[in-house]
Amino acid sequence: MVSQIPVPTQEEIIYPESDGKPMANNTDQFRWILVIEQNLEWMYANDENVFVAGDLFWYPVQGRPNIVNAPDVMVVFGTPKRRRSSYQQWNESGIAPQVVFEILSPSNTQDEMETKLLFYDRHQVEEYYIYNPTNNQLRGWLRGEDGLDAIASMENYASPRLAIRFDLSGDELQIYRSDGTRFFSYVEICQLLEEAQQRTEQERQRAELAETALGEERRRSQLLAERLREMGINPDELS
Repeated sequence: MVSQIPVPTQEEIIYPESDGKPMANNTDQFRWILVIEQNLEWMYANDENVFVAGDLFWYPVQGRPNIVNAPDVMVVFGTPKRRRSSYQQWNESGIAPQVVFEILSPSNTQDEMETKLLFYDRHQVEEYYIYNPTNNQLRGWLRGEDGLDAIASMENYASPRLAIRFDLSGDELQIYRSDGTRFFSYVEICQLLEEAQQRTEQERQRAELAETALGEERRRSQLLAERLREMGINPDELS
């Protein structure tokens, strides 16, 4: 009997995982990508059906690897947390990222950002935000009946999906969770952790000192009671 090897009917399509370009072009851009991505990860750490990623290739159309973008940060509701080499939408129940962030660098051109806006509009992103750390400018778009509409004012604007608030009153953007907790950088989180550890250590030392003082007081009381008994005095009868 002769077995036949099946011949593939179409050429395998490759979906690249990288374009060889760096995630960021300067320290400010890199820092802001990390701050937003990591804080959103923290926000949804206990929700297994919210996926947060940074600089991950998103392929919205099966069989079209040329249609791709890599948002600086994207949030997807309704798809599980897991390791992905790229976000292939047809393998994710057709769910598109609902919220996207881009952080500008001086190398970004207007044509490039207009192309990104068109991509996110066409592929059903609900909220799109661009932050420029250089001039502390935040722009946003929210999906309406006819696509992504520009948000008139971003000062104290709250994301409908994420319930985070944007504060532009200072020298740089501040982002707050719905409970009022500010988005922290990694350095700030480490500082807060160290301060908490120091407070815990100080409380432990105070408790040890109090326990030692109590032990000394008990020892003195016992010695006094023994001396009174040696003198024929019952300390239990003393008021």
